[in-house]
Amino acid sequence: MSTSRFAIGRAATVLAILATVAASLYGSVARAQDAQSQNAPPPNAPSPTASPPGAPPQNGLSDAANAIVGAWEFSNADHDKVCRFNFRADAAPGGFRLDIDKNCPNVFPSTKDMVAWALDNYGSLRLLDSKGDSVVELTEVENGMYDGFTPEEGRYILQTAAAAPVRSADDMAGNWAVARGAGKPICGLTLANRPAGADGLMLTLKPGCDALVTRFGPIAWRMDQGELVLIAPRGLTWQFEENDANTWQRVPETPDPILLVRQ
Repeated sequence: MSTSRFAIGRAATVLAILATVAASLYGSVARAQDAQSQNAPPPNAPSPTASPPGAPPQNGLSDAANAIVGAWEFSNADHDKVCRFNFRADAAPGGFRLDIDKNCPNVFPSTKDMVAWALDNYGSLRLLDSKGDSVVELTEVENGMYDGFTPEEGRYILQTAAAAPVRSADDMAGNWAVARGAGKPICGLTLANRPAGADGLMLTLKPGCDALVTRFGPIAWRMDQGELVLIAPRGLTWQFEENDANTWQRVPETPDPILLVRQ
């Protein structure tokens, strides 16, 4: 009998120990689950690795290259020859895609082969052809401005569209002609820097204008965010962008471009 009681007592002691261990483990698991619950993000919270709202796209470009992406103005040193570039983040041979205005090769023949751009290890901006070879190299002279040089075309200035000088009404006042492409002028007009009612500034058509212009019938003009705008009755407009100081082209472009040429 004593042996049996000893065995029963020993078994009870083992069970008590096991119960204590189980309770301790259960408490640890419960505390861990509670802590995890408290630290869990709300159901609709963004992933910790997600970009915050408004963050720039992860396009793989360096900060310096990202500063290039966008609209720029390409001109000569006298700023009487101008065309516009759009630097993109899309991959292209040797770098990233470069879009140039259709008129650029007429102003700067070297631009006809440009399709891409890249920054080298020294921070120089290289404008590339379809093989990835450099056509023009530019050096940053200040924030938002680069310059370069070729013997054929002289000095270049590249600056952000926002930093480019804007033509004033005083700059544009005078005698102009409307031409279609490289053809002869089809109309003469005078832009005056005098108010023409609420519409803008005074515009006068000269006799003998082509029906293309007389049907439109401009009566005023204004400068609007760097564009020259001719205004007709009922609010109709023609917008022109600068090719160079003496030539402005109607936008959007058409196969048969309409130009304003200073006389």
